[in-house]
Order: sequence, then C-alpha cells, then structure tokens
Amino acid sequence: MSAQKLLMEGLSDAVGFVGGAMAGYWIGKLLDWDIFSAGYNNASIGAILLVGLGGGGGLHLARFWRAKQKKNDTPS
Repeated sequence: MSAQKLLMEGLSDAVGFVGGAMAGYWIGKLLDWDIFSAGYNNASIGAILLVGLGGGGGLHLARFWRAKQKKNDTPS
C-alpha cells in the first residue's frame, strides 16, 4: 500500500472519529449532560456514552466512505 493511501486512511479515520465524538459531545450538551461534571452521575455517564458512540459511529462512517470511494475508483 502506498504512503499516500495510508495517509488518506489515517486522516479519514481521525476526522471521522473526532467529528463523531464532537457530535456526541454536543448532543450531550443539548441534553444538558455534562461529561466533565464532578463524580459519576447518570448524566455524566450518558454523556461519556454519547461521545464513545459518536466516535465509533464517525469512524464507521469514514471507513464506509473510503470503501465507497475505492469501489468508485476501480474500473468496471
């Protein structure tokens, strides 16, 4: 695999993960759940869960996008 393809894979994974985690964070803020609150109450655990699910979902979407791009790049 070429260095350019590896760089594209790494950058798209990073953007997908961080973007998804940020989306989860802001959804938590809209629900008034504070991930950084003192102690572990139900709201902070829910916010942590949203950030984790958002990051995983964003990573999955980035990999799906890359697979679709790869499929479109191959000649038929």
